[in-house]
Amino acid sequence: MRIADLNGFKVHYTDEGDPNGAPIVFANSLGTDLRLWDKIVPMQPAGLRIIRYDKRGHGLTQATPAPYKMGTLVGDLEQLLDHLGVRDCLLVGLSIGGMIAQGLAVKRMDMVRAVVLSNTGAKIGTTEMWDDRIAAVNKGGIEALADAIMERWFSAPFRKTDEFHAWRNMLVRQTLDGYAGCSAAISGTDFYTPTSGLRLPALGIAGSEDGSTPPDLVRETVDLIPGSKFELIRGAGHLPCVEKPDEYARILNDFIRDTGHV
Repeated sequence: MRIADLNGFKVHYTDEGDPNGAPIVFANSLGTDLRLWDKIVPMQPAGLRIIRYDKRGHGLTQATPAPYKMGTLVGDLEQLLDHLGVRDCLLVGLSIGGMIAQGLAVKRMDMVRAVVLSNTGAKIGTTEMWDDRIAAVNKGGIEALADAIMERWFSAPFRKTDEFHAWRNMLVRQTLDGYAGCSAAISGTDFYTPTSGLRLPALGIAGSEDGSTPPDLVRETVDLIPGSKFELIRGAGHLPCVEKPDEYARILNDFIRDTGHV
């Protein structure tokens, strides 16, 4: 296990592959940890430096009292990549990870040379919706929302598999501060204007059965960036890298090659 001490804030991360290779960085979704990418990492092209991390209050990274601001979450990743000496990375973000990716790409042009915005948006949901979810979590824990979340995350066939139960367990075992804090960060974020100013290679990936960030939202967001590409994975929900890893890896690897990031 690797822990980065970022001015007293402890972040869990992994750093795999070729230490001298082109860096690819993965940022995961609300309610998951870096294991979200376990199926994708082995299918990455040879020669890459592959970095994953647990965001604030998730996985093995330290939790701080909620609420959080998106700028704090963007700053966490910025400090981690500075700590690791990363520049010119290809940044893959899913859901809130995609929002963090947008924020970091705007803030640090030297750090991010290409982005994959997966199952995300420039703005996700409404303040009222997130306030209701935060209140429900504070009252009854993540378990109170778990079944509804699972319906948005996964297609009906996947919810009948044994693996599904592991993802449900992962969700409910995140910290309350982490889940509520990151929910507040999403609630307060509208990246339509800053993301529309980005000029870099960009790919949007959506799942046809995604109940959290529907395909139209993902397409609308990535279309803010001139020259971007969009791919739809049919039969997958909010976490297509889990449900359809082969297709997800193929789309991602094509983008990596097309951008010359090898």
